[in-house]
Amino acid sequence: MGITEKRVRTTVPVHNRLEVMRAEHGLSRQELADKLGVNYQTIGYLERGEWNPSLELALRVAELFSVPVEVVFSLKPFRPMSQQLSELRKEKP
Repeated sequence: MGITEKRVRTTVPVHNRLEVMRAEHGLSRQELADKLGVNYQTIGYLERGEWNPSLELALRVAELFSVPVEVVFSLKPFRPMSQQLSELRKEKP
């Protein structure tokens, strides 16, 4: 394995779509952890919002999924995907 990830608890929660992104890519927590070089428990802590990712880990996650970091992590709660899709459908002619 590579880098040891330090979990940092703060008073500002970092919301994430990590579990959704992982499921969309058909990855288990262990598989995602292996790809990121962290312990599988770190993935669980992140998904449950018990720990915030380091900047480095957040960037590695975004790079792995080929998306901007703000697609996976946010300081504000994400709106449900169903709500966002419904709004997109209404915008199309």
